[in-house]
Amino acid sequence: MTTAPQAAHFDVAPTASNHFAWINTMLSLQRTLMAATRTAVSLIGFGFTVAQFFQRLRDSSPAGVRAMRAAGPRDFGLALIGAGVLSLALFTWQYHVAVRQLRSGVYAPLAGPRERIMLAPVYIVAVAVILIGLAAFAVIYARL
Repeated sequence: MTTAPQAAHFDVAPTASNHFAWINTMLSLQRTLMAATRTAVSLIGFGFTVAQFFQRLRDSSPAGVRAMRAAGPRDFGLALIGAGVLSLALFTWQYHVAVRQLRSGVYAPLAGPRERIMLAPVYIVAVAVILIGLAAFAVIYARL
């Protein structure tokens, strides 16, 4: 038994209105990645601040007053940094997959010519924030 090739669920005609709808979809993907980047920056920054603040507080307090478990704030800060980096890595991967899908297959006529595809600045910023988050995680993990 052979199966016939499945037809597309819809027609993708390269019209001006469809091209602008495609651009709108690409821009909404970028806005979503920007929102994920802002959230990750907040998590990474807050995690780094928590770890540093409580480390400095513990170091400046007298030895007899140190009732706080030494690794508690550090572990909480590392968890926040790790959550920020991991969530941004997942969102960046999801963005990359969605962009590849929208530039190929039935959507290729809407994307236009593929002479040279530029990386979106939001993609570059997301990768930079991931690297900064990994560096912050390594610093907190190694120093405290």
